[in-house]
Amino acid sequence: MTATRHDTNEIARLRREVRELTDAWRAEGRYVPRSDNWMRGFDPDFSRELATRGLIGITWPREFGGAGQSQRARLAVNEELLRAGAPVAAHWIGDRQIGPAVLRHGTPELQKEVLPGIAAGRSVFCLGMSEPEAGSDLAAVRTTATAVEGGWRVNGRKIWTTGAHKATHAYLLARTARGERKHEGLTEFIVDMDTPGVEVSPIVDLAGEQHFNEMVFTDVFVPGHRVLGTVGNAWRQVTEQLSFERGGPERFLSTYPLFALAVRDAASVGSDDLKAALGRLVARLATLRRLAWKVATSLDGGAAPVVDAATLKYLGNAFENDVIDFARRLCAPDRPELSAAWGQALLASPGFTIRGGAADVLLSIIAKQETRP
Repeated sequence: MTATRHDTNEIARLRREVRELTDAWRAEGRYVPRSDNWMRGFDPDFSRELATRGLIGITWPREFGGAGQSQRARLAVNEELLRAGAPVAAHWIGDRQIGPAVLRHGTPELQKEVLPGIAAGRSVFCLGMSEPEAGSDLAAVRTTATAVEGGWRVNGRKIWTTGAHKATHAYLLARTARGERKHEGLTEFIVDMDTPGVEVSPIVDLAGEQHFNEMVFTDVFVPGHRVLGTVGNAWRQVTEQLSFERGGPERFLSTYPLFALAVRDAASVGSDDLKAALGRLVARLATLRRLAWKVATSLDGGAAPVVDAATLKYLGNAFENDVIDFARRLCAPDRPELSAAWGQALLASPGFTIRGGAADVLLSIIAKQETRP
């Protein structure tokens, strides 16, 4: 699917709108750009401002609060938000993957219940996927959901749950049956965070910040209509969902605020080695943006580009860490802004290669695709 002249003009208009908004908020001192702000920058007011402009759920049907735009239009909006280091964590997960998953697999009742709140910037989602001792192996989920009258009873633990302490809702992956293969018998749910039995405990990171959490579910009742998709079919559904999670520009633009400062300060350095290294980074960034465009185009066509998304995340994580290494070479007492930004990005960096799937998991996905006849 190729972009029409109308698509191109609309994408350019959206870029201008986001740039004007972020420029205005920065000028008013309403936020400070920094790396990894799509996870750490929680500002409900900013998310609601985006919502009033129709920039959340932008690809969704208008009946659910969306704008009926393309995935490429959404990519343009998110590139500009990440470039500006904007505080978008309050809506990011809901907009990025929960909304699309509900659109694909949710019942009409669930769509009407969940989607408008995300599009309006009211509903904040966290992801109940990873578990203690399971690492990136989602098929090793041990949290159970047992059928009871009117719904399901959930027991188990989730870990590394970003934003759970501020979320209104949780996406939950739980085991509803045990089959011969561990990928079988998994089901997806939407859970209200104020349901009795849901407990959230903080996990403080190296920067002394809390965005990770552990969640414990003790006899948590989930109504039957809160099942997302088909009972027992979650493995196929969550694999599709990970295309939305892994294939976005946040996988290579988390450190862009630092990169922009490094590019600025590198102009005053006469080192040929540094200039060559910068050129390589710029070329890699252009390639990653092109791959992200390919993923968005595939999603517009109704596909689930699992391999392209895994490839983007794997290469994007390497790029982000290399940006930090490049900026380190420019840090100096007379460049305090760059040095501070480098330190903040460095402290955030351990999570880059873990969230959304560790490198060995991504390489396994890529390798399996490449070996198919």
